[in-house]
Amino acid sequence: MGTVLVTGGAGYVGSVCCRQLLECGHEVIVVDNLSAGHRGAVPQRVNFHRLDYGDRAGISQLLRRNPVDAVFHFAAKALIPESVTNPGMFFDVNVGSGIAFLETLRQFGISKFIFSSSAAVYGNPQTTPIDEAQPKFPVNSYGETKLMLERVLEWYAKAYRWSVVAFRYFNASGATAGAGEDHRPETHILPLLFQTANTERRYFEIYGDDYATHDGTCIRDYVHVSDIAAAHLLALNTESPGFSAYNIGVGKGYSVREIVNAVERVTGRNIVVRYSPRRAGDPAMLCASPAKLMRELRWQPRCSDLHNIIESAWKWKLQHPAGYTAIDKTEEVKAA
Repeated sequence: MGTVLVTGGAGYVGSVCCRQLLECGHEVIVVDNLSAGHRGAVPQRVNFHRLDYGDRAGISQLLRRNPVDAVFHFAAKALIPESVTNPGMFFDVNVGSGIAFLETLRQFGISKFIFSSSAAVYGNPQTTPIDEAQPKFPVNSYGETKLMLERVLEWYAKAYRWSVVAFRYFNASGATAGAGEDHRPETHILPLLFQTANTERRYFEIYGDDYATHDGTCIRDYVHVSDIAAAHLLALNTESPGFSAYNIGVGKGYSVREIVNAVERVTGRNIVVRYSPRRAGDPAMLCASPAKLMRELRWQPRCSDLHNIIESAWKWKLQHPAGYTAIDKTEEVKAA
């Protein structure tokens, strides 16, 4: 077992990954500036540092005191609509700070790096399901920044003999007993639907009903957050220098309208829907081929049945109606 540094470990996927690392006996250090994450999402046994990963001096000081065997890099700016209207911030944070972080790691001889990339690197795919060899033409700056850092990491693997794995996520969703989705502002489909089911929102907005899909709404491949975290732990077994990229999805997509209907069935509540124009940067269909990940890392999507995804997320919502708000306040008191 070793010590894993997790950037963005107070976020949704990062916090679930921290829990799985701890369960497997690893030591975990989290770096998160809490600009989007929640202190209450971080497991208690984690060595937590409120710090920006692009802070070279701060990261250097941390690594001098805490030797690290591998890095899971989740931290990033991630709101796609914002990435279309304010791309400069995304290039600054996701690429500029990313390279500063890589250079700091290199100074300390850290060469195992698992990167949280995105299906957004593909843009509008030529065929579906999407395999890793498809051309990459991002349609928003978020996807472009993920692709740029992938390319940087590929050069690091060649020049410095790093072992790098990049995971391209297809709609992380679902919840565990200890962690769920709580974004500020909330933009993910299941939390928004649950808020509508709970009458916290007057209606759920579907952006575009004129796509070239069977019901006119966008189609996405949904994968349980626990399965995503499990893939990261499998990547720790990769020892050889080099760069590998893998899709994390289940190979089957659901339209927005189908997700609305499925949430109504699980919750037993009616969802009021309003249709709005398309959002800039939204591809019509993103559906993964996970064949490479299943073949090379022996990964299986054990939790990603759609009913289980929605049911687990709804259960977490009912148990945490205000998200991490109360837990965050408790953690702030402890830290004071």
